[in-house]
Amino acid sequence: MFDAASKTFFHTLAQSRLLARMASRYGMAGPRAFARRFVAGETVAEAITAVRAIQAQGLTSTLDLLGESVSTLAEADAASRAYCDVLDAIVAAGVEHNLSLKLTQLGLDLDRATCVDHLRRILDRAAPHDFFVRIDMEGSAYTQVTLDVFDTLWQQGYRHVGVVLQSALHRSERDARALNAMGARVRLVKGAYNEPKTVAWQAKADVDAAYVRIAQLLLAEGTYPAIATHDPAMIAAAREYATAHGIGPDRFEFQMLYGIRRDLQTALCTDGYRVRIYIPFGTHWFQYFMRRLGERPANVGFVLRGILTERREINP
Repeated sequence: MFDAASKTFFHTLAQSRLLARMASRYGMAGPRAFARRFVAGETVAEAITAVRAIQAQGLTSTLDLLGESVSTLAEADAASRAYCDVLDAIVAAGVEHNLSLKLTQLGLDLDRATCVDHLRRILDRAAPHDFFVRIDMEGSAYTQVTLDVFDTLWQQGYRHVGVVLQSALHRSERDARALNAMGARVRLVKGAYNEPKTVAWQAKADVDAAYVRIAQLLLAEGTYPAIATHDPAMIAAAREYATAHGIGPDRFEFQMLYGIRRDLQTALCTDGYRVRIYIPFGTHWFQYFMRRLGERPANVGFVLRGILTERREINP
């Protein structure tokens, strides 16, 4: 019950433009900036520093310049140009060429054709340097149009691009089969959005059962799927299925979020599995941070402990 209430509460906070503006104004400066547990920083230089630290541990990474739901075409254009600058910075730094992005950041809410043009600009800039670009999945209202945009680019010959499915949604098993048939690379998550029961499973047991079914489908028939979860039960189920069916660890990877379950990240890497860490950065970190707090009560506890520690240090 707390999990559902927590997700609803923090999802509501994430929609507050006032709180987002305040967060952007005050930034992430200072050693007690709690969002830094989940966000690498506000600049690409900070993100690249985080990538180097991840790589030193034998892990791989994907970078995400945070932002979503822009309100003007000028903002969408600026976001696409910013991503091209990030590409250039990554190439110059010599770190791994892997990116994630959201379509609403590129203007999907404003004009679909313009959004596709922005995405094509990024993919064209990325192609000569062998980047892989993952299109993140947003709330269920965007599921079909996101898959449509992905299909458009796929039909135009773009192959170093992948997409995300959420096991919480009723439709995702069907979508996984279609994407497998295309040969597309899929990242499977449970889903961080507060969705209605008409389109999504509401009970954790149902979301988990769907996750296992879809993970097995991707492992058996997919193209280098990404099993993205911090849930030990989901990880164990994927490992058991892969072992039982002779699916080697070179045919898929586990993915986790920056700052969450570092113990699991290290353990999987030690066991010989490929592990990719999703590293978000940028000034528009507020919405992402709120969703991370809403996903697990343990995340809220981490922040509350940090706040109490800081207060004791200030007022001993």
